[in-house]
Parts: sequence; structure tokens; C-alpha cells
Amino acid sequence: MTKGKSIFWWIFAIIFTITIAYYQRVTGPTYPVRTNVTLNNVKMEFKLPRSQGDGDANIKLLIPKNEFNGKVIFKRFKSFDSWTTVEMKRDGEYLTASLPHQPPAGKIEYRVVIYSTTENASLTVAPVVIRFKGEVPAYVLIPHILLMFLAMLFSTRTGIEALLKGTKTFKYTLCTVILLFLGGIVLGPLVQYYAFGAYWTGWPFGYDLTDNKTLIAFIFWIIALFVLFKRPSNRFWPIFASIVLLLVYLIPHSVLGSEIDHTKTPKI
Repeated sequence: MTKGKSIFWWIFAIIFTITIAYYQRVTGPTYPVRTNVTLNNVKMEFKLPRSQGDGDANIKLLIPKNEFNGKVIFKRFKSFDSWTTVEMKRDGEYLTASLPHQPPAGKIEYRVVIYSTTENASLTVAPVVIRFKGEVPAYVLIPHILLMFLAMLFSTRTGIEALLKGTKTFKYTLCTVILLFLGGIVLGPLVQYYAFGAYWTGWPFGYDLTDNKTLIAFIFWIIALFVLFKRPSNRFWPIFASIVLLLVYLIPHSVLGSEIDHTKTPKI
């Protein structure tokens, strides 16, 4: 492969990886919910949080007109709790309310209702679910995100190299394995521990999809590396492993993630 073609495919791999990373981010269950309502012929747009670190979760809505009020109705997710209603407070141009802090992996489901003297509307049809987590130190989180991004980048580039029968398939496969090991197998559990108090909640200890899909992708890349070590001309396994990792990244982040079963704890 010429240098020009190699540069072209690296640029393609970078753009492709950025696109997949963005898709995974915005489709995940912790990305804010975007919604809008129209009351008294006034259209208002909002973002409702679905992830919270330390402290209470603040609901803050830009509603400049004083003719509108709001309330938040909530309870712990998957619990036998009764619904609690909190009136939102006016803070300048905003209506605000807080959801009580939960331990890591605790969740709350909530609805926000905006009303005037003549009309009212819920901001969402179904309750919004917000998950609480511990704060992950930047020196753990940033390298984890960077390494996982690079793992996807090298995975994509390896698949292209194998498809084009390039000479660097083994080298790129080795890089992918190292990046995936450091980002997913080493730093991944550290992020999980800081955020939710457990290093590993996937198989065989639980059903955390993030842990499980990382493990599955890593196993397939180890197989690809082993096969290429024995047969450098093999194209099937690096291509297959790159497809597996792509499918892993297409699964929204934090789906089937850690959560507390409130049905086993007292009501509030």
C-alpha cells in the first residue's frame, strides 16, 4: 500500500471512529433527554438529566415567563415507593428542583410537569430515569476514554488493512489488543469501581453489558492475534474481530449497566 493510500485510510478510520463514538454517546441511557412543550402558545425546549455524580441532581429549566410553574414527581426506580411531588422554585428566568442523592448505581425515575392557570403538560410521556454514580478521577477517566477511542481506531484500520491485503495487519492487530487491554480490561474496572463501587459486574458475576461486551471483543482480538502469529496471511480473523468491536460500539454505552434493586430495600 502506498503512503498516500495509507494516509487516506487513516483519515477515513479517524472520521469513522469519531462518528461511531458520537453515536454511542448520544444514544446511551445516560445522555440527557431533549424535549419540548407548548403552553399558552409558547414553545419551550428542555434537556432533562439522566446521570448524576456527587450531590443532589438539579433540574433546571429556562422558563422566563412568570406565568408558568412546575413540579417534579419522582420515586426510586424499580421500587415499591410512593410517588413524591416537589414544587419547582423560581430562580430568575429558571424553574429549579432537586432530586435526592442516591448511592452509586441508585436510580430515580421522574416526571416534570409545567403548568399555568389554564394549561399543564408533562415534559415526557414516560418517566425519565436518572442514575447516580461516584466521581471518577480524571487521571483514570481520561486515559480510559482515550485508549478506548484509539482501540476502536486501530480496530477499524486493522480491518481495512486486512481487507486490502496490507502488510501491517499483524502490527495493527497487536496495537489494537494492547489498547483494548489497557483501556477496557485494566482501566475499565477502575472506572467501574470509582463510579459504582465494584471492579467487575459482568460475567460470571453479573449481567453488566458494558463489562461483558468489552470482554467479548477482547477475546476475539486475542484469537485474531494468535491466528496471525501462526498464519500472517490470515484475513478472516482480524476482519471478524474488527466487526465484533464495531458491533460492541454500536451498542449504546451503559445499557444494562449497574443498578440497585430497590425492591429489596425499604420504602421511602
